[in-house]
Amino acid sequence: MPNRMSRIGRRAQAARVVARALRDRHGGRPLLLTSSAAVNWRTGGLSDPVDLTTTTDPIWVLDADHTSVLITSEIEGPRLVGDFGVSELGWQLVLVPWYEADAALAVACDFAACSPEEFLSDMEGIGTNVRTELVAVRLSLSEAELDDVRELGTFVGHAVGAGVESWRPGASTDFEVAAATSSALEERGAKAVCLIVGGDERLRRFRHPLAIGDVCRDAIMVVVVARWRGLHAAATRIAVRHADDDIIGLARKLAVVDDEVLTASLPGGTWGDTVDALARGYDAIGWADEWRHHFQGGPIGFEQREFELAPGQLTSPYWTLARGVHTAVAWNPSVRGGAKIEDTYLVGEEGLEAITTTPSWPMTASATGAMRSAVRVM
Repeated sequence: MPNRMSRIGRRAQAARVVARALRDRHGGRPLLLTSSAAVNWRTGGLSDPVDLTTTTDPIWVLDADHTSVLITSEIEGPRLVGDFGVSELGWQLVLVPWYEADAALAVACDFAACSPEEFLSDMEGIGTNVRTELVAVRLSLSEAELDDVRELGTFVGHAVGAGVESWRPGASTDFEVAAATSSALEERGAKAVCLIVGGDERLRRFRHPLAIGDVCRDAIMVVVVARWRGLHAAATRIAVRHADDDIIGLARKLAVVDDEVLTASLPGGTWGDTVDALARGYDAIGWADEWRHHFQGGPIGFEQREFELAPGQLTSPYWTLARGVHTAVAWNPSVRGGAKIEDTYLVGEEGLEAITTTPSWPMTASATGAMRSAVRVM
C-alpha cells in the first residue's frame, strides 16, 4: 500500500502542474472535472466507479485558486477516506447528499466563488468544455503513470494468454475462455472494460465475434481492454489448431499494416500523418480501404482510446495534434478472414516498448524493432 499511495501522490502532483498550465492559458479560470477519465488523470487513479457505464464520475474535482477539492456523495466519501487517506494526499474532501442532483455543482460554485458559466470543464452545459485540450495534455504520461501502465500491461498480457491457454479445442465454449481471461485480470485488481472472445467461422466472418456460448474447435480470438488505477491497456491473441490455417497467412500479410502505423507513431509528425500511414499500409497489401470496416485503435490511456481518428478526418482537432514521447498506443489493424494484430506500446525517444507481451507466446519483431504477438498454433 505505501508504494501505491506514493504513485497516486506522484501522479496527482504531475497532473496538478499540467492542469495549472491549462488554466493559465484560459486566464486562470477554475477547472471542474466530472468524467472518470479526467478525474482519474487528475487524482492519480482514485476513482473506481461502481457503475462502469456511468458518464459522470461519482467524484468531481475542482481546481481553483489556492484550493483543490474532491466533491463526492456521502456514500463514497467514507471509502475514499478509509482506502486512500485523501487528506494526506493534499485534497480537501466535501460530501454532498446523493439525492440532491445539483449539490455537487453548487458546492463547486461556492468554493470557486463563480457561476457555472465561468468554469472550464469536461462536460457540456457547464462553462467552457475543454475536453479536447484535456485529452491532448494527458497523452504524455508522467513517470508514475508510466510505471502503472507498464504494470497493467503485464496483467493484460498474462490474461489474454491465460484465456487462450484455457481453451480445449472442441470442448471449451467461448464463455469459458472469457471467464478464464476475466478471472486472470480480476485476481490482480484489473477489470475488463472490453472483452471479446469468439472462434471458428464466427471469427472469420465478424471483426467482433462476441461470446455466445459456442464450442470453439479450430480457432479462437481473445481481445481485452482492461482498466486499472484509471489507466487502460489492450491486447489481442489468436490461436489456431492447424499450422496451415489461412489466418496465419493473413496475419503475416497484416503485419505490413502494423509496421506502417507503428513506425508512424514515433515522435514527430501528427496523428493525422499516423492514420494516413495506416491507410497506405492497407493499400500496400492490396486491401485498400479495409480500415473502413473496423475501428483501427490509437492512443490509449485514461480512455479505451483517448480519441478516434480515421484517414481523411482533416477537421478533427486531433488531426494536427503533434506526436510526442511517453504516449501509449494500441493499434488494432484487421482484415476479414480472422486476422487482427493488437498490443499496447509506449512511445519512447528511441523507439517503442511493448508492454502487453505474453509469456511463452510466439513473437515477431516489427519494423520499429518492438515485438508484437503472432498467431499461435496450439
